Amino acid sequence: MRTSNHLIGLLNFLTFLLSIPILGGGIWLSSRANSTDCMRFLQWPLIVIGVAIMVVSLAGFAGACYRNTFLMRFYLVCMFFIIAALISFIIFAYGVTDKGGGKPVDNRAYRDYYLQDYSGWLKDRVASDSYWGKISSCIRESKACKKIAVTVNGVPETESMFYLRKLNPIQSGCCKPPTDCGYTYVNETYWTPGGGLAGTNPDCSLWNNDQDQLCYSCSSCKVGVLASLRHSWRKVSVINIVILIILVIAYVVGCGAYRNNKRIDNDEPYGEARMTKAQPSRLQF
Repeated sequence: MRTSNHLIGLLNFLTFLLSIPILGGGIWLSSRANSTDCMRFLQWPLIVIGVAIMVVSLAGFAGACYRNTFLMRFYLVCMFFIIAALISFIIFAYGVTDKGGGKPVDNRAYRDYYLQDYSGWLKDRVASDSYWGKISSCIRESKACKKIAVTVNGVPETESMFYLRKLNPIQSGCCKPPTDCGYTYVNETYWTPGGGLAGTNPDCSLWNNDQDQLCYSCSSCKVGVLASLRHSWRKVSVINIVILIILVIAYVVGCGAYRNNKRIDNDEPYGEARMTKAQPSRLQF
């Protein structure tokens, strides 16, 4: 009886500590949204779930330690909905980031990204004209492409050095033309036509050396955002799965602690009454 209450108290203290990574994951996504991903609405479910787990874990901890049936009932009801919400978020995150990934390029360390490799709700939302205007503006303001320029001992990097760099998806998709377009490298964000443009890729005609345009209108830039989101969400989802398993264990133990508390509350009046009846008989003897 006491063991289950102590265990649920310990587990809820643990889940309170583990809610910090969930909240941290939401804040991390928020910081990435401000700097690269530019999808600001995605972090809020994690932040809300993290705060809810903190509050409910404290209620469960107090209910177990003080054997408070009301707090335990509140904890179990709320934790059920939190677990359901976390499961839904994990399924949603994996569902919308199921497909996609960059394709390797010969003699390049970075990858190229193509919109046809992605599908689903997230792709449609990012690629929509109305929404992409806000995202591309956010990428410009973040100066993601200006940060791509590097120097070695004060000297700009050469073409061969650039090809050995591992660019992130947004740098590869938005800050340079696709490799199959046949552009010639001048610097990281300035390329000239060379050997004729490949006609199969519509992005070839969209590239512009104007530093305010570059490939921000290209499909490859949209895919860069998708690939960046996919990478971020997968990282956070791994943490969420681990925390979900612990929450389910805590919930099961909490059900046992709640039943114990109710049984104790129901048995105490009966035990006290029996002792009251037994005392006169002992005195008479």
